[in-house]
Amino acid sequence: MSSYDIGKAEIVAWIRMHYPKGATCLDVGACDGKWWNLLGDYLVMDAVEVWEPNIRENDLERKYRRVFCADIRRFWYKDYDLVIFGDVLEHMPVEDAQKVLHWASLMSKDYIIGVPFNYPQDEIYGNPYERHLQPDLTPNIVAERYPQLEPIWQDNGYAYYHRRDANGYRQV
Repeated sequence: MSSYDIGKAEIVAWIRMHYPKGATCLDVGACDGKWWNLLGDYLVMDAVEVWEPNIRENDLERKYRRVFCADIRRFWYKDYDLVIFGDVLEHMPVEDAQKVLHWASLMSKDYIIGVPFNYPQDEIYGNPYERHLQPDLTPNIVAERYPQLEPIWQDNGYAYYHRRDANGYRQV
């Protein structure tokens, strides 16, 4: 399953405004490589994808500098300028997602998350990782569960956030 297109143009513009060309980025839940398609000419990008068929079927190893087949909850990384969690947190229990974001705050300068609101979803194409374990997300629930997040872009059904206290990004 590919991530949603909504709001991506605004987030790409935000990233280009806050990060210099060549900044390092980890795309978590790369799926079909949509973020690489949008930013691969601008950022140095690695990917983490939990579902191996997505890596193979979408030829991710041809796109990204490095591709890791791993569950982000058990994947240790460090020293990225930016980590993108596009349509990832809703697939984890709250406590796991909070731990993943805590690790990202220690091991990267900033991170961006994209989440759909009020969106139940079950397994898709035989991929059990597609199930939404937080189908109840709303702007208020995101603020309650993840108080470290600051909205970048939002509409009624979807939003992008970054870490409120991030000090790694800059205006260019």
